[in-house]
Amino acid sequence: MQPLTKEHFLALEPQLKQLARAAGAAIMEVYQRSESLDVTRKADSSPLTEADLAAHHILAKGLAHLLEGVPVLSEESQLPSYDVRGSWHRYWLIDPLDGTKEFINRNGEFTVNIALIDDGAPVLGVVYVPCKDLMYMGNPLTGAFKDTGSGPTAIHCRQVNTALKAGLPIALVASRNHGAKAVDQLMEKLEKVTGKPVQTRNMGSSLKLCLVAEGLADLYPRFAPTSEWDTAAAQAIVEAAGGVVVDTDFKILRYNQKSDILNPFFYVIGDTSYHWQNIL
Repeated sequence: MQPLTKEHFLALEPQLKQLARAAGAAIMEVYQRSESLDVTRKADSSPLTEADLAAHHILAKGLAHLLEGVPVLSEESQLPSYDVRGSWHRYWLIDPLDGTKEFINRNGEFTVNIALIDDGAPVLGVVYVPCKDLMYMGNPLTGAFKDTGSGPTAIHCRQVNTALKAGLPIALVASRNHGAKAVDQLMEKLEKVTGKPVQTRNMGSSLKLCLVAEGLADLYPRFAPTSEWDTAAAQAIVEAAGGVVVDTDFKILRYNQKSDILNPFFYVIGDTSYHWQNIL
């Protein structure tokens, strides 16, 4: 398979932005209705709405034509057997509406996630926030960017020691719904090491990873189940911004390596030079 070049990424960028915004518009059409949302449950008991399916159909159709012979795996599509998936060296991995619970609760913290996986690594990521018309993008050859509608601005992970020397605390972002006890224990550890209170923020969806990518958080610990489509797009952005996403043994998260699509517990780390491994 032909290696991806800077020219490939630059050519894909406007098309992916257009697709993400189209999916976001379909989501917002449902979100802004005055009547209550019709919510069903999937086999794993996770919620499903009309907006999830509308965004899925837009993305799956659009991505199928972007790169010839590259399959699309969506949270809302049937998961192929690993006999089939295991032969995929390159594929699109999408979560058409990440943060369905946040969508149902109408708090705005939901995203459209698009990732391109190449030999197990997320090499291109798009995370779009429909409520804010906010776009994050990243790849290893052109870097990570944030676009609030007035054009892209480069983003980078924050250096922890620089922040500490400036009198700022370590900033931690965590899930709004999962793993609170383990996160509290980790915060106590960080406060002992740094001698400062830890600044915390709770948030839904892949926005937590994007906060690390743009230097607004230093660490996102995840001690509850997630699937590969929940993290892939934002991991590509974090890595393009200089950070990493690692499991609790500090091995970088990789994709399509086993029959199920569940992630291990993980840490999203902005400053890779800080002594996180000694603390965590």
